[in-house]
Amino acid sequence: MADPKVWFITGVSSGFGRSMTELLLNKGDKVIATLRRPDALSDLSAQFPSSQLLVLQLDVTNSAEVSAAFARAKEAFGRIDVVFNNAGQCVTGELESLSEEEARQMFEVNFWGAMHVSKEAVKFFREMNKPIGGRLLQVSSRLGLVGGPANAFYSASKFALEGLSESLASELDPAWNIKVTIIEPGPFRTKIFKENRRVASQHPAYANPDLPSSQARQFMASDKIDGDADKAVVAIEKLTHLDDVPMRLPLHRRVVASTRDKIKSLTEDVNNFESWSEDLYL
Repeated sequence: MADPKVWFITGVSSGFGRSMTELLLNKGDKVIATLRRPDALSDLSAQFPSSQLLVLQLDVTNSAEVSAAFARAKEAFGRIDVVFNNAGQCVTGELESLSEEEARQMFEVNFWGAMHVSKEAVKFFREMNKPIGGRLLQVSSRLGLVGGPANAFYSASKFALEGLSESLASELDPAWNIKVTIIEPGPFRTKIFKENRRVASQHPAYANPDLPSSQARQFMASDKIDGDADKAVVAIEKLTHLDDVPMRLPLHRRVVASTRDKIKSLTEDVNNFESWSEDLYL
């Protein structure tokens, strides 16, 4: 029987973070569960011993707190096998509907916060783990792959995370045995679509109900969100048992379809305009 893995998870108060924590604890793994409000996990803290569950208050936008959380993880469990970089924030609204302050705050959490965690994870895997190595799972979104109406800034923050993750993966020395995968979920029924998602007032210019952004707003407020978060984390956990991991894991039929559409569009653009690059060299 394999030894239990040690997971470091951000954004555990709800959604994928909460579902993953419950899955892992019930299968016997150990979890450092981080979130801004530790009291949200009081039920799990009462159910599982401190030798299996360490709950830490953490704001991922604070780099000092992130470093301290990894240090506490080292003290408690000695190693970390998997970092599930999951904390995120969503404010729905068109480019002209959101304030710059709201947009910047999303980047603080979705990009800079995720960057702080990524940086500490790589350092920990390389310098603290014996044997060396670890898995870094970066939670992006379908909107990190394709831009979507009424989500310009959220999408941009996830695009930035994907670029960071691809570049990071290309920088790592294979000898460090650190593997990075970008998780791209579609619409799953988590609190991000209800309690945790703020909707900005719509700019009057976009009020036409037939416009894509109005339709996107309606979809996100509807009961058509059909993904099961508990089933999704089972699929994500499988990645940690693979030797040959993908750069991306699309999760949901809408993500699969969007990926294929984007591949088709990119291929057509390259084929149609390849000749424009032929005479551009010294």
